[in-house]
Amino acid sequence: QVHLVESGGRLEQAGGSLRLSCAASGGTLITGYAMGWFRQAPEKEREFVAAIAWNGGVTHYADSVNGRFTISRDDGKNTVYLQMNSLKPEDTAVYYCTRGFSVATIEQGGVDYQGQGTQVTVSS
Repeated sequence: QVHLVESGGRLEQAGGSLRLSCAASGGTLITGYAMGWFRQAPEKEREFVAAIAWNGGVTHYADSVNGRFTISRDDGKNTVYLQMNSLKPEDTAVYYCTRGFSVATIEQGGVDYQGQGTQVTVSS
C-alpha cells in the first residue's frame, strides 16, 4: 500500500508562488512510475494539471498552467514537487498527487494511488 501525502498548500496572493510537495511511503513508492497532479475546485470536475515520466524525461501540462507550473521528482527522497508561479485566483483548488504507469495514462485519469490533497487558495 502506497501512501501519498501532499503538503505546501496555503493562501497566497495572485502573482505569487507556491511549491507543493508529495511524499510517498510504503510499497514500491514512486520509482519506476509516472507521477502527476490533479486539482479540483469547488463545484467543478477534477482537472489534470501536470505529469512527469518515471525517469523525469517527459513532462506534460494542462494548457491552463503551461509556462507557470513545473513538475519535478526526486526518487531518492520519494517526493514529487509542483512549483507554481504567477498564481491566479482560478488556480484555487484542492491539489492531489497521483501515481500512474505513464504520463498519458495519468492525464486520462488512469492512476493507482492518490493522496488526500492540499488546499491552495489564491486571492486577487
